[in-house]
Amino acid sequence: MEPKKKILLVEDDTALATVYRSRLELEGFDVDHVSNGELALSRVVEYKPDLVVLDAMMPKVNGFDVLDILRNTPETTNVRVIMLTALSQPKDKERAEQLGADDYLVKSQVVIGDVVERIKHHLGMDLPR
Repeated sequence: MEPKKKILLVEDDTALATVYRSRLELEGFDVDHVSNGELALSRVVEYKPDLVVLDAMMPKVNGFDVLDILRNTPETTNVRVIMLTALSQPKDKERAEQLGADDYLVKSQVVIGDVVERIKHHLGMDLPR
């Protein structure tokens, strides 16, 4: 059996993070959670996740800055990053894409199943249709 894929959940809304963590663990992922960008940066290096689900609006270091730093750090440059944020403006999505996000999901426009599907897609775990 291959090892579980590791997901780092970066979300300052504890209730939301708990829901996502439970669902992702049910889906068979190994999940770790941090609540701000500063912790995310140190955790990515230690935990070596296969994918980071990254909120944009967070205390200390925001998600865009975290993404920028991850992409410009050799050890983390290839980590897949899905931004999951309340920011629905096209300019925010463009900024995330320019910084190298693999995906950009707006919280109000997706349900948790969509997020799980995108995670699996980016990890090459798509179920054959």
